[in-house]
Amino acid sequence: MTSTPDPSFAGRTYPPGPAHDISAAKIAEFARATSAPSPLHTDPAAAREAGYADVISPPTFLVSLAQATEAQYIQDPAAGIDFTRVVHGEEGFTLHRPVVAGDRLIPTLTVESVRAAGGHAMVTTRVDMADEDGAAVASVKSMLVIRGE
Repeated sequence: MTSTPDPSFAGRTYPPGPAHDISAAKIAEFARATSAPSPLHTDPAAAREAGYADVISPPTFLVSLAQATEAQYIQDPAAGIDFTRVVHGEEGFTLHRPVVAGDRLIPTLTVESVRAAGGHAMVTTRVDMADEDGAAVASVKSMLVIRGE
């Protein structure tokens, strides 16, 4: 591996990753770990009263799903990435609707850009999450920094 990712990966979309089953327990665990106080994340009755089928996740809950999906790219030997040199730069979320316990989300990874900057590489990825019917649920955009030698 090198610390210089292959720039020809920009624009590449990987096949959809494995589905993620979203559970109320995982949402509640994440909400507690991140001090998200809304009962909509932990109390099914409160969530139903607010019009949801079950508890809803905090928006940042999707980061763990996105990072698991980004592994397709980072672990791709042809990409040329030394994971020991990867640091997380930025994260952004676009929600088309709340993520609800019981959802089954299918992620698709796109490497949006690969560029050099100050001896390092900057890689922007986007993970689009869709439901089983193919409807867009959310997108997570990440900027990864691959530190130079």
